[in-house]
Amino acid sequence: MKNLNIFIIVLFLGLNGFSEAQLTKVTGLAEYPFWLYLPPDSVLSNNPPVLIFLHGRSLSGTDLNRVKRYGVIEAIENGRSLPAIVVAPQVRSGNHWEPQKVLSVLKYVQEKYPTDSNRIYVVGMSLGGSGTFRFAGAYPHLVAGAVAIAGRGNEVDPCRLSQVNLWVIHGKKDYDVPLFNSENIVERIKKCNGHGQLLFTISPEHNHSTIARVFHKDDLYEWLFKQRKNVSSERK
Repeated sequence: MKNLNIFIIVLFLGLNGFSEAQLTKVTGLAEYPFWLYLPPDSVLSNNPPVLIFLHGRSLSGTDLNRVKRYGVIEAIENGRSLPAIVVAPQVRSGNHWEPQKVLSVLKYVQEKYPTDSNRIYVVGMSLGGSGTFRFAGAYPHLVAGAVAIAGRGNEVDPCRLSQVNLWVIHGKKDYDVPLFNSENIVERIKKCNGHGQLLFTISPEHNHSTIARVFHKDDLYEWLFKQRKNVSSERK
């Protein structure tokens, strides 16, 4: 029997009318341990979207606190209020993200809380960027919007990804996961007859590490939260 450990940290957020939110560490209830961010009751009671954050290799392991080093949870702890339930699972060192295990985290949240099934989002960086391609490609019928940052998509069917609203972001000075990885998957997606919106941003000043600053940019979240699964978008 799996052990259940839940630790709750209450965050007092005074921005834009948000009075209280919860950041919860959850283990033993899904295939991955994960951080769970619950927005204030005023948001939670209105079927909020679910945002999945997949971290990179450097945050892998068994200590969930590593997942706070960069990304969506780090942005939340630095004052960003999000009108969504956020889950940030952790993969063990040496492993890749497995879509069906990520799905188990999503299912836990959907079974426990009221959510908008037309607004499921996934965003990830590096190993998590690759995981974003994998998850969105495995479940294009579920994902309303995905942001893959500095990832590899060489193992994913591009035509399945073409069914998803997808924003690919990569730093031009990335020598750990070179830019051609994103260029390649973007070109392959363009050849498919999908209905998803496709955006590709090359950041000229960023390398593999500094591209993490995008998690503090408003436009990332503004674009993501506009996407809905039951609304087709013109590809740009």
